[in-house]
Amino acid sequence: MNTTNRLWHVAAAIGLALLAVLLTTFYVTNYKRHVQHGESQVTVLVAAKDIPTDTQGSDLLTGNWLTKESVARREVVPGAISDSQQLRGLIATEPIYAGEQVTARRFGTPSERGVRAQLKGTQRAVQVDGDANQLLAGTLRAGDHVDIVGGWQVGADNINVARVFVRDSLVLEAPAAPAKANAVGSTSNFSAQLRLTDAESQRLEWMIAHGKDWRLEIRPSADSTNSPRWFDTGGTLLTDGPGAR
Repeated sequence: MNTTNRLWHVAAAIGLALLAVLLTTFYVTNYKRHVQHGESQVTVLVAAKDIPTDTQGSDLLTGNWLTKESVARREVVPGAISDSQQLRGLIATEPIYAGEQVTARRFGTPSERGVRAQLKGTQRAVQVDGDANQLLAGTLRAGDHVDIVGGWQVGADNINVARVFVRDSLVLEAPAAPAKANAVGSTSNFSAQLRLTDAESQRLEWMIAHGKDWRLEIRPSADSTNSPRWFDTGGTLLTDGPGAR
C-alpha cells in the first residue's frame, strides 16, 4: 500500500471517529435536555375534595373544590388543566376524586349530559302522560315553569277539593303540538317531562292514580307570584266567588 492510500485510510478513520464523537455528544446533550425538561415544574389543578358527576364547572370556581400544585412535567396527566377558567360553561361527566389532577377529559358540555345536567339533590326528571289540554300541547315549551292544579275528594263525606299541589316546576321536554284535527278537545295521549322534587313526584303520582282531574298551568317568565288561597271547595266558591261579600 503506497503512502497516499495510507493517509486516506488514516483520515477516514479519524473522520469516522470524530463523527462518532459528535453523534454521541449530540445524543447525550439531547437526552440531558429531555430529562431536564421532564423534571421542570409546572402548575396543575388538583381536586381538593371529591367532585361528583354533574357538578357545574362554574361552581368549582368558588369554594374549596380546587387547589394548585407544582408537579414534574413528566407527571402531568394528559389533558390536565392549569386555569380554572377553562371549566366555565362545562360540567363534570365523571367523578373526580380528591388528590387527582383535574383534566378536560372528565368534563363536557351540559348538552352532553342531557336532562341530568339540570338535576340536583332531591330533584327528579318525571315524564307524565296526558291529553292536549292537560299538558298545554302546542303552547308549552321546554324551559317554561309550570304549576300543577288538581281536584279530588276528601274525607268520608267526599268533599270535592281543588288546589295547586306543585309549584314552579321546570319543563324539561314539552309535548308535540297536536294535529289540527285534534287541536280542540283532543283526547290523544301526549307526554311532557318535568323536573320535580321527590316529594312533588309522589303528589303527582297520587293525583294521577286517585284524583278526579289535574292540569298544568304556565307561570309568567318573570316576576311570578302566588295567590294566598290554599284550596277551594264548593263552599269557598259559594262564599268567596265574584260579587261575594
